[in-house]
Amino acid sequence: MDAKGNYDVHVKAADYDSNGTVASDAQPVGPVGFWTKLDKWIQLDSASEGRYSNHDLDPVPVEERTWLGRHYALFWISDHLSVSGFRTAASVMAIGLSWKLSLVCIALANIIQGVVITANGIGGTKFHIPFSIQSRASYGYYLSYLMIVMRMIVGIFWYGVQTYTGAECVQSMIYAIWPSFHNVKNTLPLSANITTQFMISYVIYFISCLPFHYVGVHKVKWLFLLKSITTPIVAFAIMGWTIKEAGLGQTSLFKQGNTLSGTALAWAFMSGLNSNIGGGTTLMVNAPDYSRYARRRSDTYVTAVAIPLTATVMTFIGVVVASGSKILYGKILWDPLLVINHWTSKGGRAAAFFCALSFYFSQLGLNIAANSLASANDMNCLLPKYINIRRGQFISAVVGAWVLTPWNILTSAPAFLNFMSGYSVWLGPLCGILVSDYYFVHKQKYDVYELYNFNGIYRYKYGVNWRAFAAFTIGWVPLLPGFIPTVSSAKATTGMVHLYKVGFLYGFGAAVLSYFVICKLWPAKETYVERAVTTDDETSDVVDVVESSASFGEKRLSV
Repeated sequence: MDAKGNYDVHVKAADYDSNGTVASDAQPVGPVGFWTKLDKWIQLDSASEGRYSNHDLDPVPVEERTWLGRHYALFWISDHLSVSGFRTAASVMAIGLSWKLSLVCIALANIIQGVVITANGIGGTKFHIPFSIQSRASYGYYLSYLMIVMRMIVGIFWYGVQTYTGAECVQSMIYAIWPSFHNVKNTLPLSANITTQFMISYVIYFISCLPFHYVGVHKVKWLFLLKSITTPIVAFAIMGWTIKEAGLGQTSLFKQGNTLSGTALAWAFMSGLNSNIGGGTTLMVNAPDYSRYARRRSDTYVTAVAIPLTATVMTFIGVVVASGSKILYGKILWDPLLVINHWTSKGGRAAAFFCALSFYFSQLGLNIAANSLASANDMNCLLPKYINIRRGQFISAVVGAWVLTPWNILTSAPAFLNFMSGYSVWLGPLCGILVSDYYFVHKQKYDVYELYNFNGIYRYKYGVNWRAFAAFTIGWVPLLPGFIPTVSSAKATTGMVHLYKVGFLYGFGAAVLSYFVICKLWPAKETYVERAVTTDDETSDVVDVVESSASFGEKRLSV
């Protein structure tokens, strides 16, 4: 078997002694060079060239499956109870919907999100593998890499954008402690698109995030517990204060009805629906990355309820606060940080600090859950010899926060921002194929050991499953004419624009159906197994070969 075969026994970094020579009977001809030593030094101890994997990429062992139903509930509650959650209704109401219809639109979008995330995460609870490994069953060994890179780019990009929001939380905290921070002189040029004041906040936020990236995924659930306790208290407190102070009179947003009617209103509703569904596509795709840590499969079912419930409640709170801000300050403030920045009394500043601190933790948890862990898992699969989840999170942080310079994107690159916002054009079909393959094609039956086998049954010809590629193309190509005008001055027909406004529903649905039909007509029979083979299957031949306490890598290499 060649170096990429799954049955080879490799030489690990640990097999080299302090002099850089192989600690075995078969010594190399000459001394090992500097680059070879460096290569061995940066390799992960758990990396296996023979399996092209490492501990973080392997199925989660039993002792690390620590997430229960309450942890997943807290995870999703904390995801929506954030600064971004306050702003959700703003974009929907801006296109002509009343607050009531906006609430319905957002609730429906999150119901769809919750169902898809739960459905796509079931494979993770059964096989305890990440998205990057499960995707091999449907896309093939090499084509799955393309899908992984696509999702990784999204995660890194939004990490940078969310870091910007996190820096706003830090800025509000500093305002509350030292009001003179408002007067810090800007020494940066106008072309920098960022002030000295905000750069200080940005650096503080970035550095404070790094220790949290060091924590193992199966242990980070305490952060979501903290968020879920503090953020709801703060959100309801801000809403209560707003109602008390403003009274929500006749100028309130609650008096604003739909500004559109007929088909225009219907398409505006669909556009808002598609936009809010699209905002969760990365979480839909990477659902197995979190569900793999579940102790029981049923523990993840709470996701389908927690997502729409918390999103709808948070949207309502956002509408109340924005409505009150119109009365109090003469303008609508959808951002709660802008609201608390107006609290300038001594007691008000103390309250503003604790609110901003709560939003800081909320933003931190959101960025880890939706972006850094997702992109880190992807890098882990692309370079398992050198990158684990911890290293991947640090790389995502540096690239997203500094290489992409989100302050430039947010202030001077609207076309690029629109492009990334419309990325669901590709992620919708990607997710649809995963769901279709797991439930309808392979009927929830994978051989987990073959998923790690470079030359195994899921390799497909040339490492590409052409069926998935065809279905993926059917899912996104028709949406392109409607998508292009959002990032350029190009024009599109009304029909193409309308199709784009239901982009996720079309892309996801078309991919699910077309992939199933193609696989029915031209099945890849070599990938079908009679029963699911998992690492927990004590009756399988794999487990019989070695002791049940052996690691996944030892079991795999023993086959």
